[in-house]
Amino acid sequence: MLLDGRASVQFGGDRALWLRVSSICDRPTYDGWIWLAGYAINPTTGEALARREVFARIAGLQINPQLPAGPSGTARQTTRRRGV
Repeated sequence: MLLDGRASVQFGGDRALWLRVSSICDRPTYDGWIWLAGYAINPTTGEALARREVFARIAGLQINPQLPAGPSGTARQTTRRRGV
């Protein structure tokens, strides 16, 4: 999932975050917002970088966007590593 400025100002500009969501937290939130837990990933390699919990607008979540093109010019698929 891509989180950018549409999801929250904290992810605006060059602070966009690719997140592999592992759970949706049940913390109370404002209407239209959600807490997500998962792993920040490197969009080029699909590797998990760090565990994150983020607060974002549901309407701004990009569930299945195109990943940036890799060195060969084709979009790269993320892969799940065992234990991550």
